[in-house]
Formats: sequence, C-alpha cells, structure tokens
Amino acid sequence: MSSKVKHHTDQEVTPQQGTIRSYIIGFLLSVVFTLIPYYLVVYKTLEGTVLLATIIGFAVLQLVVQVVFFLHLGREKKPRYNLLFLISTVGIILVVVVASIWIMNHLHYNMSATDVADKVSTDEAVYNVEGKQVGTCSGEASTSHKIELKNGTAVPRHVYARLCDTLTIVNLDETARTINFGPPQDPGSYAGETSAAIYPRRNTVITLTEPGMHEFYDPALNGVFGDFTVTP
Repeated sequence: MSSKVKHHTDQEVTPQQGTIRSYIIGFLLSVVFTLIPYYLVVYKTLEGTVLLATIIGFAVLQLVVQVVFFLHLGREKKPRYNLLFLISTVGIILVVVVASIWIMNHLHYNMSATDVADKVSTDEAVYNVEGKQVGTCSGEASTSHKIELKNGTAVPRHVYARLCDTLTIVNLDETARTINFGPPQDPGSYAGETSAAIYPRRNTVITLTEPGMHEFYDPALNGVFGDFTVTP
C-alpha cells in the first residue's frame, strides 16, 4: 500500500510536468508580452525601426515563455539535445530575419524610385515640360545651395541662385516630407516635376533650369515654408 502511494506521489512531482503555479505564471507572462506590443502599435508610442525591433523582442520572449512554462523544455533528462536544437534554430532564424530586414531597409533608402530619378535628372540636367525639353546644364560650372527642413521650417527660408546652379533640400526630420512646388492655393511644377518625396535624413537635388521666384510647401503642413529665386 505504501509503495503505491509513494509511486503516485513521485508521478505528481516529476520535473517533466508543470505545476499549477508555473502554468499561471506562464499564462500571465504570455498575456503581458501580447498586450505590450498591441499597446505600442495602437497608440503609436514607438514608430519605424524601433517599433519593429521591440515587437520582435517581445515575440522572442513569448517563444521562451511558451517552451519553458508549457512545453517544459529544459526539464528533460540529460543530454538536453532538444534544448540545444531549439536554441540553434532560434539563433539561425533571428540572424536571417534581422539580416533580411536590414538589407531591405538599406535598399529601400538607397534604391527608391524617387532617389534614382533625382540622380538621373541631376546627372543629365535635362528636364521635360509638357513634352518640351527644358534646360541643358550638363558640364557648366554651377554653385550648390542648400535648404534644410527641420521641425516644419526651412533654413534658410529664401535662396538666391543662378541658372544651372543646384539646390539641395535636406530633410532633417524623423518623418518623410513631400515637397510640392508653387503656393498651396495654386500648385505648380518646377523643371517638369510637381513634387518630390524626401525620406528622413535624406535629400533631393534640383538643377535650377527655370528662372523666376518659385515657392514650395509640404501638404502635411500649413502654408508655404520656403522659396528660391533663379536669375539668368
């Protein structure tokens, strides 16, 4: 009789099985690690790469909770091949995922259609307005001018330049900016382009082939925040 009771007790406390306390802890941790990323996404507490890295981090923590508290990985008798295989698999997956995200992000910034189009236009300095070629400044000496966008303002607000000079508009904000030419109430174009998208910490280069005073603005903001004057 005593041996049967002892045998039954050993089965209840065997390390391969979890206790009610461990299941409750695992459940609560799973809920917390699910609600935190949900809160960050819904209320936009974080954005961009930081948000993505945070979600991936909580996903890894969620994986650890599941395999430790519910699958009881690591409690098996030695040698612990299953634990070693899991760690190796997770490591390989993380390397592949992180490397893939880094490569795609790098290509996105350096090979976007806008950047490629700007580079070709700047190199050739040839533009078309309604099918007619405007401006051929390639090979001519020019001066470079720069306008920096930060906190919704342009510094300097006004630039004086000559034909065939170049104007670089740099976006120092953490959000992308769309530059439209002309006043907001009467949008226009410059050198055949009606707008230019500038990603955070990136820039766009304009070869000044049309004389006159030209304004530009961001539709997401109120009012014109910059202009440039081009003289022959």
